[in-house]
Amino acid sequence: MAGARSAATRLTRSSLLQLSRAAVAPPSHHPNLPYSPREYSRMAGSVGSNGCSAVTRVLFCGPYWPASTMYTKEYLQNYPFIQVDEVGLEQVPDIIHNYHICVVKNKRIDSDIIAKATQMKIIMQYGVGLEGVDINAATKQKIKVARIPGSTTGNATACAEMAIYLTLGVLRKQKEMDTAVIQKDLGLPVGETIFGKTILILGFGAIGLEVAKRLRPFGVKVLATKRNWSSNTVPCDLDGLVDKKGGPEDMYELAREADIVITCMTLNNESVGIVGHKFLSALKKGSYLINIARGGLLDYEAVFVHLKSGHLGGLGIDVAWTEPFDPEDPILKLPNVIITPHVAGITEYSYRTMAKVVGDVALKLHAGEPFTEIEFVN
Repeated sequence: MAGARSAATRLTRSSLLQLSRAAVAPPSHHPNLPYSPREYSRMAGSVGSNGCSAVTRVLFCGPYWPASTMYTKEYLQNYPFIQVDEVGLEQVPDIIHNYHICVVKNKRIDSDIIAKATQMKIIMQYGVGLEGVDINAATKQKIKVARIPGSTTGNATACAEMAIYLTLGVLRKQKEMDTAVIQKDLGLPVGETIFGKTILILGFGAIGLEVAKRLRPFGVKVLATKRNWSSNTVPCDLDGLVDKKGGPEDMYELAREADIVITCMTLNNESVGIVGHKFLSALKKGSYLINIARGGLLDYEAVFVHLKSGHLGGLGIDVAWTEPFDPEDPILKLPNVIITPHVAGITEYSYRTMAKVVGDVALKLHAGEPFTEIEFVN
């Protein structure tokens, strides 16, 4: 395996502007590598770091988030020795042995599937969430597992903007406004302002940081939890950005002060269902809950009970307990619940940038070059 550095390289503004035009005018020479497509082809004629194949194969799992596959293919269209395929979720176990890189999306890659991935070098996410990958099994198979840091691609920024969108949507009663338009009403409903609210950010990573930056101009008080607040884990000075900090053990105490909670936490064995009866009961009556992270962070029954009782004033989610979403889910029928179809991180900017990252990883794997765009977790 080529040497890997865990820190991702920040893309320059000029390279991103070039990237946004990739579909119209793909580069004839890869911007971050010293070789042209023809020179790479000659290298591939011998042995690339993918093992023994003259073609490096990239597998995208499942049909959802289709722009990820499309943009990656566009970025790599001048490199015929890189093959990019997308297959249905149920087909992955049968063909994964043919591929060197796997982009998992929402496919659960367990130990049985990993055992079949005999040529696999890298399992990665088109983003940051790796909760569906058996990292221990991959490590035993000498397969590297990686994410694309959201701070370098615009993903964190896009998710933060969606958090603001959903917050405003539940405060201003988006569903009721839609109904009022259909019924030709005026002056209804009476919503709430974000100004003066106390907002708790659960999980102050890259996304939580961007959320806080965007909340501050609204005139709010910001509370936040983070496992480690040491200076080397926070990329900027937090003075004036966070009014009160705490660890995971402080989330219930901080919940008592919050009018709005925004979840930005990673989903793992410790955080599954962490927003449950105990946490929701600690909130003020009428508080609002926003989730842009993972559906599994919320205990479904607890959220439903607190919405029905009125203790929870509204819910705005971009992720749900089962995906694709069930449009008949009772929670989604409630008038104070709004949902978006897992698009928080999906913008032209972020997806073109991540396509470039996946493309660069494939090219560097093929050439035996070190990786600088991704963050390995094993």
